[in-house]
Amino acid sequence: MLPKNEDQIVAQNSVSRETMGDLAAFNSDLQKWSKAINLVSPSTLPDLWRRHILDSVQLKRLAPKSPKHWCDIGSGGGLPGIVVALMLRDSSPQTTISLIESDTRKAAFLRLSIKTYRLNAKVVCARIEEAPRELADVVSARALAPMNTLLGYVVRHMEPGGTALLPKGRNFQQEVEQARRSWHFRLQIEQSAIDIESRILMVSDIEPKVGPK
Repeated sequence: MLPKNEDQIVAQNSVSRETMGDLAAFNSDLQKWSKAINLVSPSTLPDLWRRHILDSVQLKRLAPKSPKHWCDIGSGGGLPGIVVALMLRDSSPQTTISLIESDTRKAAFLRLSIKTYRLNAKVVCARIEEAPRELADVVSARALAPMNTLLGYVVRHMEPGGTALLPKGRNFQQEVEQARRSWHFRLQIEQSAIDIESRILMVSDIEPKVGPK
């Protein structure tokens, strides 16, 4: 069952009043910058708070309480990377966040956000498959690539024993089945709090299969 309103989503993820204010400000930043840079799909701008901010907020409850290092790959407009960094700023200030984004304009927006909101984060402006390995205990990726491709990106930047948090839409089961042809992995599926048809895939113990697919 989905939460009835955003207050429940916020409560489930222990978002403070100060952080809520900064999330609202970041929501406004996304609205403004998206006029010049394609940070999010234009069709989703009218519902940006729910479709993007709250959708990113919900990842916090699925992650370890105090992760050492969180890496967001293909971070784009900072969804979920900046949102996660805002929530961890007070609850887990020792957590470092890496945002990998190859688009220089989006990377500039991410750097400005880090400075504006005093976040313990860095931007790596490089292609995911070429960026230095991050060895993070949590890796996230949202609206980036099909799971079969995505797992290759994830294993490059996740330390052994880490967990990947991968929000997926209605075709998640098909993506999982295709990925299992090429990869071994442990999977836990969580219902999205935003969309009844969406899921958050918690993936660990990822290894490529060898031999015929």
